[in-house]
Amino acid sequence: MKMLIADDHWLVIEAVKAKLSEIEPGIVFVQALSVDELLAGVSDDVDLAVVDLHMPGAQGQSHIDELRRRHPAIPVIVLSGTEDPNVMRCALECGVRGFIPKAYPPQVMISAVRLVLAGGVYVPPMMLSAVPAGLPGAAAAAAAAAVRGPNPVQTLDLLRNVLTDRQVEVLQLLSQGKPNKLIGRSLGISEGTVKIHLAAIFRALNVRNRTEAVLAAQTLTEA
Repeated sequence: MKMLIADDHWLVIEAVKAKLSEIEPGIVFVQALSVDELLAGVSDDVDLAVVDLHMPGAQGQSHIDELRRRHPAIPVIVLSGTEDPNVMRCALECGVRGFIPKAYPPQVMISAVRLVLAGGVYVPPMMLSAVPAGLPGAAAAAAAAAVRGPNPVQTLDLLRNVLTDRQVEVLQLLSQGKPNKLIGRSLGISEGTVKIHLAAIFRALNVRNRTEAVLAAQTLTEA
């Protein structure tokens, strides 16, 4: 197995290498300290890329978009110091297969990498439970209760505050009985991205599966 680790700190690279070496013996690591090194060092035989958002030459997440454009088959995990749910959401919606905040314990990284290597998508719990920025005080409190508490969202307006426009579109297509593949085709996104949106929808509605999500959506009322 071959993994690429891109970060502008040697200590981070060495620590990540040491931890990921536990996955299986004989992993070959490629390392990059800048965007130029990242794009020059990656190749199609890389099985996984773990990339920092903020490194020399980076402009937002354009370096990750370019990496995915050149090598679409390589699963990419973002390892970042940011804990902004909006940044996480943006990365995952653009096809990144996982987002791991650097504040998380090393064992979480191992579990996330195993999940991604198995074909899954790792979504940090803080993203699923976050309240969108910019809501007024009362709405923020209500949204927090809807997302984090035991009671589901009660109104359509509140649901629209908790979910993104794309997630609302996914819920609408889900309510029509469309499977993930057709939802993705209708919206021009991958099945993996559809699953990410469904996880956020289930969390917002406080449900466990697709059927419960559709039933909960049908009971919502206008505020």
